[in-house]
Amino acid sequence: MIDLFPLIKPFIHAFDAERAHTLTISAMKSGMDGLIGKSREYKNLRTEVFGLSFSNPVGLAAGFDKNADVIKASHAMGFGFAEAGTVTPLAQVGNDKPRLFRLSEDKAVINRFGFNNKGLGYFKKNLEKLEVGGNKPFGANIGANKTSDDKSADYVTCIKDLYGLSDYFTVNISSPNTPGLRSLQSREALADLLQRVLKERSDAIASGHKYIPILVKIAPDLTEGDIKDIAEIAADSAIDGLIVSNTTVARPACLQSRHKGESGGLSGAPLMEPSTKALASVWLATGGRVPLVGAGGIRSGTDAYRKIRAGASLVQLYSALVYEGPGLIDRIKRELSACLEKDGFATVRDAVGADHS
Repeated sequence: MIDLFPLIKPFIHAFDAERAHTLTISAMKSGMDGLIGKSREYKNLRTEVFGLSFSNPVGLAAGFDKNADVIKASHAMGFGFAEAGTVTPLAQVGNDKPRLFRLSEDKAVINRFGFNNKGLGYFKKNLEKLEVGGNKPFGANIGANKTSDDKSADYVTCIKDLYGLSDYFTVNISSPNTPGLRSLQSREALADLLQRVLKERSDAIASGHKYIPILVKIAPDLTEGDIKDIAEIAADSAIDGLIVSNTTVARPACLQSRHKGESGGLSGAPLMEPSTKALASVWLATGGRVPLVGAGGIRSGTDAYRKIRAGASLVQLYSALVYEGPGLIDRIKRELSACLEKDGFATVRDAVGADHS
């Protein structure tokens, strides 16, 4: 893989963070990702989760490709899977700018976008151009509109309209930037939401559609009691997995950037420890019965390996790309493959939850 990012990073970072992101998406849509070259795959990184096949377990987290504009380009960079969104039924502009901040000294990012996206219609048209299946799955990350009186109904609407167009769904109830959204993680609210979402899937299957896995994305700021409740609901329901975790509202004392006091969700390197701790707690609370996707702070193959040993069957990243560029994906896969081989694991699946055995 050709890594040109070190050469163009000063140019990209000369723009404010959101403008740089917009330019990146435009470049990928125009085909400039083709300059990167072919990413290497490793036999010991192939895996199967939720009934889906993955060429490798390293995925692109939601938030980068909000409107499903560059799923194919993301796969071309070497990701084993890509997740687009968050999409809401109605288009919305999100919160006021500025709303995205680089914390360069901390290798971190703070965002308070507020689910800005072009809406379900635009998102659906982009998914209709893609071919579902194969070993490069893609997911639709769905959410609720800020002004919605019945946020659970928004998730049902998204699943109904997009069913069959993605390889899996992620129910995002953990963004800190939509008022009231995180309250859906409470025991009663989550049970009700999942009942409605899963009924929509059952109805789709009854009408002739295939089974589509449904995941739930949770926050890293949950109490042990919250984790226990979510684990029990997840283990007892028909959801297919949990993504641990979204961004954090916490502000570690180690932060150095002048932007550390900005409101919003913190992601990047400082999230590695708390999100991995939450991941391990969820694994233990579910007894390993619910497949987990580890997200938060991954910057190396060693980080990805730590998530897997803590209980993750797959991993996701986004913020590290801001500082390392797309060449990071190949480095993570190479390092992760070496970590598995060094410890005598023939496959990713063999290492999942190894810290708890």
